[in-house]
Amino acid sequence: MRTDELQMRLRSLGFDPGPTDGIYGEMTEEAVFDALDKYAPAVELPSGIIPMEWLPVCQMERVICHWTAGAYKASVDDVHAYHILIEDTGNLVRGSYSIKDNVDTSDGRYAAHTKNCNSGSIGVSLCCMAGAVESPFNPGKYPMTQKQFDMLAQVVAELCDTYDIPVEPETVLTHAEVQGTLGITQSGKWDYTRLAFAPEINGAKACGDMLRSAVTESWASLMTAPPAVAVSPSPDVAIL
Repeated sequence: MRTDELQMRLRSLGFDPGPTDGIYGEMTEEAVFDALDKYAPAVELPSGIIPMEWLPVCQMERVICHWTAGAYKASVDDVHAYHILIEDTGNLVRGSYSIKDNVDTSDGRYAAHTKNCNSGSIGVSLCCMAGAVESPFNPGKYPMTQKQFDMLAQVVAELCDTYDIPVEPETVLTHAEVQGTLGITQSGKWDYTRLAFAPEINGAKACGDMLRSAVTESWASLMTAPPAVAVSPSPDVAIL
């Protein structure tokens, strides 16, 4: 169920989710929990890949996608650097810092995933590519997998939906695209200029375009997915 549909449903049940703007803000969140207080256990929360508690209400501008240049499991350093990590099994790992910590990075407490481009940026990273070499291309012992890439597309789609981020080169991009697209100098970062599972794709733009296409497809599936059905003796109390 899209956020604007949820807002309309909440309003029809007598709760105030704020304006029907498709943004899961504080008023919408409060209305959902008011509905849960009244109707639980008949109501189900929206189900997604990313746990709701990982998605604080705030304004974010972009999602930057990385790889850790490590093994398939998130390390302590990885957890400090990114908001969300994706391991080889598709398991999601939450970073030490909240997404909200990157709204304003002046206090020094934030996920430092991209040089001089952390404010307003959500950092998502795939756990892979330790020992990889760009040219001649060698993905190393922990190559990025198709499963990780597909999960990344779904995660980024949910983030874009939650934070109203358009899927454009300036707002959904790989680390390798930051310098060329945003004009912010990076230090020879090449995640992603090559994809181990699709070696025919070569270059930052080609990899970024493939990612954005996958995110757009995942977002479309997210918006058209059938609403969850709450198990209840009375259908009138199911808001989703």
